[in-house]
Amino acid sequence: MAAVRNRANGNGVATQPKVSTPEQPQENIFLFIPNLIGYSRIVLAIASLYYMPLHPRTCSLLYSISCLLDALDGYAARSFQQSTKFGAVLDMVTDRCTTTCLLVFLAQAFPRFSIIFQCLISLDLASHYMHMYATLSMGGSGQSHKNVDESRSWILKQYYSNNKVLFTFCAMNEIFFIALYLLSFSSPLLSPTLLSDRNSPTSIQPGSPAAPKPSMFFTSPFSAGAMEMARANKMDSTVPWILMLTSAPVMALKQYINVVQMVKASQWLAEGDREARRQAGLPRPHHE
Repeated sequence: MAAVRNRANGNGVATQPKVSTPEQPQENIFLFIPNLIGYSRIVLAIASLYYMPLHPRTCSLLYSISCLLDALDGYAARSFQQSTKFGAVLDMVTDRCTTTCLLVFLAQAFPRFSIIFQCLISLDLASHYMHMYATLSMGGSGQSHKNVDESRSWILKQYYSNNKVLFTFCAMNEIFFIALYLLSFSSPLLSPTLLSDRNSPTSIQPGSPAAPKPSMFFTSPFSAGAMEMARANKMDSTVPWILMLTSAPVMALKQYINVVQMVKASQWLAEGDREARRQAGLPRPHHE
């Protein structure tokens, strides 16, 4: 009969033999399916930026696919039970960076309105950063930035609690800026330089040929002059105008939500500051 015997150490204390337990395999968070989709969004966004100055159709296609994948990564995270904090941050950072890059181009395309685009960039970054920071510092590290108490803000609760509403607002916001980008290549009303007739004979100096080839002027395809030549290759502006006017109200409401989000986050942080000062006994009375 087999018997389990206890060993005695030098002090005469019986010890049980160690039982090895199988270790759980370590998951690679970076290779989760929604995060792989997030990486593909970054690649598509960078490709769209490469084509942005001179190829509006290709740029718009790549940029739109990158934005549409924003809904797919969330669906994949829920389906495969792969929702992670890294994925949430990757998604938000990608959204902010891609929109910012497009607004930077629009500020260049419409220099008279550059301050408007600069303000939109600042509002977007400040609003989401403050909201995320307030959620983590006040709500706890396990709190999601999408879990908003209705008592704190009704409109933010509606905005973040319904995935369809959130996707619609984000999609229409991007559609507005994409349409405005296309209009910079197609609408003489917004880009007066498109009014010039490129087919009329021109002469730069005596003896020069009429209507010289663009390569004679703009050797670099990324020069400002080459960009104007690309814009002069007229596109039809009907569809971009329809898209911009249709999405404009939603875009404006999205900016209002950004303002509300920033204000509410500021108030939440201020509440935490007051409580921390109260617990620290501040302000301390001055003794004369």
